[in-house]
Amino acid sequence: MAQVLEFKLPDLGEGLTEAEIVRWLVEVGDVVAVDQPVVEVETAKALVDVPCPYGGVVTARFGEEGTELPVGAPLLTVAVGPAAPGGETGGSGNVLVGYGTSEAPARRRRVRPGQQAPAAPREANGHSGAPAAAEGPVPVISPLVRRLARQNGLDLKEMTGSGPDGLILRADVEYALRAAEAQARTTEPAAGAHAPAPTPTAAPGTGLRIPLKGIRGAVADKLSRSRREIPDATCWVDADATELMRARVAMNAAGGPKISLLALLARICTAALARFPELNSTVDMEAREVVQLDQVHLGFAAQTERGLVVPVVRDAHARDAEALTAEFARLTEAARTGGLTPAELTGGTFTLNNYGVFGVDGSTPIINHPEAAMLGVGRIVPKPWVHEGELAVRQVVQLSLTFDHRVCDGGTAGGFLRYVADCVEQPAVLLRTL
Repeated sequence: MAQVLEFKLPDLGEGLTEAEIVRWLVEVGDVVAVDQPVVEVETAKALVDVPCPYGGVVTARFGEEGTELPVGAPLLTVAVGPAAPGGETGGSGNVLVGYGTSEAPARRRRVRPGQQAPAAPREANGHSGAPAAAEGPVPVISPLVRRLARQNGLDLKEMTGSGPDGLILRADVEYALRAAEAQARTTEPAAGAHAPAPTPTAAPGTGLRIPLKGIRGAVADKLSRSRREIPDATCWVDADATELMRARVAMNAAGGPKISLLALLARICTAALARFPELNSTVDMEAREVVQLDQVHLGFAAQTERGLVVPVVRDAHARDAEALTAEFARLTEAARTGGLTPAELTGGTFTLNNYGVFGVDGSTPIINHPEAAMLGVGRIVPKPWVHEGELAVRQVVQLSLTFDHRVCDGGTAGGFLRYVADCVEQPAVLLRTL
């Protein structure tokens, strides 16, 4: 006789207490294997595929897509045992096998008694780049996109997404709304025509309400807490990055793996933190202590489709430029595809923010609480510069340091930033300190 087991939302780690159902990967009646991902959820830190530790037949699901569930709430029930066709008895004991959504598992078709299982899984979205068929799933991951379409009366099944494999993005929905609004304006009666006055549907000033949930909500909470608790200050300096750029070209011309500019800046950061450890610290207000940290776990700001995230390079102080380049590339790709784990988004001790990629020179960013400082790097552009007593065109960058004034005074912050600028202008300074 089959035994029905209840699978509850597991503790996803890093102090998370709830998660939002983004997409169900199985239906009631599906046969699932041990450790097969059954639901995709979004926590405050990442998208996570949750595998079921039981094998058998899904008998019930709890919660619709877009529903937020607390840890420990029932997710689904599975009938296991001899009477569960294709089911595996027992469970793996695993909670999380993999993270990310770069290769979402195909939906399994229901297997009823006497029905032969399909030879190959059916494509989830019909064919790439086309709207889903009426009876098939709609290629939408974000519950925010679903909600935005639902609130504005859009039928997602009639839309073609611009994302990978026809994925419908928020930009697609917003474009459709603007197009509908423009069409409505062109069909309005001309001025003076005898037409009934339009009935207002919303009070003046009413706009789109977007819930602060998931990553956006977590960012909002952290930034608000940073502003409340940290008395921050910012100093900045222009630096001639011509020699640093030349050094990178020479390193990459020597063969072997290419070195990224971000990796060189990270090496400069870790060398500067070794000289000014006050900035690699955190403040314990309950104990009224500044805690200087032995290891540098370097966060770097990455803008993704789902919002701003800060992946963390563990033990950055122990990595050379080649290893840093490889780790930055791995974490950036994981951020782009939504595959970062909660552990890869927490535990940073200092943040490097390259906002120059947005084409701007300077910024006064908010410190990533509970860290004590953030180094900002603007765009590197040709500018007039006095070099060796003569006016020349040089590659100039603006560097800024935002720091917690509780951990140090301006002299320490200025010393750190000046050392970083010296290394940018004369990379040999860095070599002398290694």
